[in-house]
Amino acid sequence: MPDFDLPLAGLRERHADDTTPDDFDAFWQDGIEAARALGGKPTAEPVDTGLTTITTHDVTFPGYGGEPVRAWLHLPRHTDGPLPVVVRYIGYGGGRGLPYEDVLWASAGYAYFVMDTRGQGSDWGLGDTADPHGSGPAYPGFATRGIGDPEEYYYRRVTIDAVRAVDAVAALATEFVEVDASRISVVGTSQGGGLALAVAGLHPAVRAAMIDVPFLCDFPRAVHIAQRGPYTELAAYMRMHRGSVARVRQTLAYFDGISHARRAMAPALFSVALMDDICPPSTVFAAYNVYGGAKEIREYEFNNHEGGGSFHAGVQLRWLSALGQGIRTASRSDSITGGGGRRVGETDC
Repeated sequence: MPDFDLPLAGLRERHADDTTPDDFDAFWQDGIEAARALGGKPTAEPVDTGLTTITTHDVTFPGYGGEPVRAWLHLPRHTDGPLPVVVRYIGYGGGRGLPYEDVLWASAGYAYFVMDTRGQGSDWGLGDTADPHGSGPAYPGFATRGIGDPEEYYYRRVTIDAVRAVDAVAALATEFVEVDASRISVVGTSQGGGLALAVAGLHPAVRAAMIDVPFLCDFPRAVHIAQRGPYTELAAYMRMHRGSVARVRQTLAYFDGISHARRAMAPALFSVALMDDICPPSTVFAAYNVYGGAKEIREYEFNNHEGGGSFHAGVQLRWLSALGQGIRTASRSDSITGGGGRRVGETDC
């Protein structure tokens, strides 16, 4: 895949127009508080995975509308007291998978909470969480479900689920001595990266965010230049629903990661792939360049949407360790250092 986006110097300087609705903060606060007001507590049942160094629990917690959302809680088997927590959000089309598939962060000594994504998990990565809400006409996929109204849009439900996952970790800390709810980090790739970014802006308990090739950023540009889905789902919908373009844009403005990035203060490690035709690099940099907290980005010059892949996982492990396992007070002037890849600190952008 050849370069198709802005040159690197332009990416590092790019700032998108601010399309944040005036009631953006109220929209999210009201939705989150409505979900919390419904109450409910997470439940956790032990699972025999056959792994000898990690224990796993099948968690169900109340998400949007109090509806059940599934997750795995992985814990190192032998620990000395409460552990920092990594909450992971899944990429588009995937689910939490089988209980022994994704245990990297637990193997590294963290409590690891893997949230299922409602309605997904039949493309790759098995899913177990239903989305009981219907929608009006939609292009195949998830990106246009309920697109005519921000209150009914699919990603409102998923984002509130993601916020409630952090709430669930805090509740589980009363049951599991291995869980330290004062040291919560979020991580995700693509759709998961977009959710990690949103939660970093919406939940004050987040102490660090690892945001890889994020989806859900800079919709006005993404729908014009992305060459593969999910952004192309939005373009296809607007191609057919010609009279609904303005309404679609109004809805998407409530979900743009750029607006969440401005409100996020936890230290963040981003990654971007400069040949990414799914989440184009200019859309990633548009969010990164306005991120409110201490930040760093790793650029993978010759990669498409796979980004840094397993190599970047090693970068994340070193980066989070350098933060003191997620214990740090965010500062706009901080520069976070780690290892591997091409690193761009805040002063470089």
